[in-house]
Amino acid sequence: MVKRDSISRLMQRSFSSFADGRPGAGLLLPRVSAGVGLFHSGVASIGLQSQPVIGVVHVIGAAAGVVLVAGFLTPLAGVLAAVAETWIGIAALYSHSGDPWSAMGQAALAAALAMIGPGAWSIDARRFGRKRIYV
Repeated sequence: MVKRDSISRLMQRSFSSFADGRPGAGLLLPRVSAGVGLFHSGVASIGLQSQPVIGVVHVIGAAAGVVLVAGFLTPLAGVLAAVAETWIGIAALYSHSGDPWSAMGQAALAAALAMIGPGAWSIDARRFGRKRIYV
């Protein structure tokens, strides 16, 4: 069982500071646009897929989009979204159905968010950010 302290230390080591102010707003914009795009493409494509596996991958991408918008466990959600969208893009490329490049763009944006971090306006910053102690 993983303790909350070890998750907190891992998140603090991954992102030395959760950017606030203008850089935090700069991280909020791609996080929201990636999350909304993932959610929209996932929900819009659920009933259109002939292969049930791709439908499940769309659901995973949509769920990761919601989690990215909230900024909760951003590295995990970003990697999950990047893998799901890469899978969707490769499947669209080989089946000649749909545009694989929009999925690949969403995958790149999700991977970048997993590496950069969520910023100060996120659940991750509230839960795992460094706390100031006022005396």
